[in-house]
Amino acid sequence: MTTGEYSLYIVRCADGTLYTGIAVDVERRLREHESGTRGAKYLRGRGPLNLEFSECLGDRARAQQFEYRVKQLERDRKEALIAGHCSLAELLPD
Repeated sequence: MTTGEYSLYIVRCADGTLYTGIAVDVERRLREHESGTRGAKYLRGRGPLNLEFSECLGDRARAQQFEYRVKQLERDRKEALIAGHCSLAELLPD
C-alpha cells in the first residue's frame, strides 16, 4: 500500500494531446510512462512527454475526484490551468 500525498499532473504528448493522471511521485510516474513498461497505454508511442502541470492534492480519494473532474474539462480550460491563468479551485469549486 502506497502512502503519501497524491498530486494531479497533466502531461503533453508529442502530438499535442494532454493526459491527466495522479501519483504520489510524479517524476517517477512520468519515467514509467516514458519507459512504456508500466505507463498508461494511451501514452505509448506518443513521446517525448512533457510534464505541463502538477499540484499536490492530499489523499488519494481527493486526487481521484479532481482527476475525474479535470478529465471532463474542455481543452481550452485545461490549457488555462497549465498556463497559470486559473487554478484548480477556480475551475473545480468544491
